[in-house]
Amino acid sequence: MSKTFWTKEDFDVFQIDGLENRMAGLIEKVRPKFEELGNHYSHYFSTLLGQEYYAHVAKHARRSVNPPKDSWVAFAPYKRGYKALPHFQIGLWGSHAFIILAVIYEAPDKVNIAERLLKKKSLFNNLPSDFIISGDHMKPDASLLKKEKKEGLEQLLVRLKDVKKAEFLVGRHISKDEAVQFTEEEFLKFAEETFDHLIPIYKTMVQMK
Repeated sequence: MSKTFWTKEDFDVFQIDGLENRMAGLIEKVRPKFEELGNHYSHYFSTLLGQEYYAHVAKHARRSVNPPKDSWVAFAPYKRGYKALPHFQIGLWGSHAFIILAVIYEAPDKVNIAERLLKKKSLFNNLPSDFIISGDHMKPDASLLKKEKKEGLEQLLVRLKDVKKAEFLVGRHISKDEAVQFTEEEFLKFAEETFDHLIPIYKTMVQMK
């Protein structure tokens, strides 16, 4: 039987009490997988998009009391950070894995990004039925794009344009029970397929031809 990529123990890390203990679990069990994904997909994005992309594995270094509720590896074309740019992420909450494209509140070009996406909402029409959208990267909840219809998508994009702290996420969530069934090959294939769907939206965000 092929080895699965994610395990129940990876997700259980987020049940560990205390900052130090949870961080120890993350560093031991989860971070090596994010490093592996980082190496793989930094090459993928660099080749596909024609410039250097860097992997940023979450270190949670600023935390002093509260243990992290999620963790991730992010990808952006800037070596020193990713939060100011539209970026791709692969990560885990205790309940699910996520593969997303995100614009978070630190992005200085949020207004222009939102305006570009509002003009090209048709880009979202061809996304698979299991794709989600969200307006807050700090919360695990998200809405299925197909259930939100055009109104929900437009509301999130208008909010991204008008509200300083607004954010926009689009991608896929994979339940813990489903994620632990994927072999490494299957998960990499699923993630790449997800990114392939997100690339046209990303190119619109950053005005890339």
